[in-house]
Amino acid sequence: MTQKLEVYKCDVCGNIVEVLQNGEGQLVCCDQPMTLQQEKTKDAATEKHVPYIEKTKDGYEVMVGQNAAHPMEKQHYIQWIELLADGKAYRQFLNPGEAPEGTFAVTAEKVTAREYCNVHGLWKG
Repeated sequence: MTQKLEVYKCDVCGNIVEVLQNGEGQLVCCDQPMTLQQEKTKDAATEKHVPYIEKTKDGYEVMVGQNAAHPMEKQHYIQWIELLADGKAYRQFLNPGEAPEGTFAVTAEKVTAREYCNVHGLWKG
């Protein structure tokens, strides 16, 4: 059974999906079950992955790599950053060469952030 906001990846073609509605079925792509991406929360590698949130006058800024920015190279980069704010999801897609950060003009009391690294998967902070 899938749960709302879970992220799945196809190990064959690389498709990534986020569940919008709970369901009984299994997610399948390329004739194979998709793999549930576990949210990691502690960095063990030299690259920093846990997103951190900073409140700004206009909303929130989410950055990946508090002391040193996460690499944003073609082979290794942050694909997207998502802000979960008071039950709503906001996402910013990124490309190699861009800064590993997202700005969200959102007013909310309860916020968390997730990001997806094309090499190291899903991270929550």
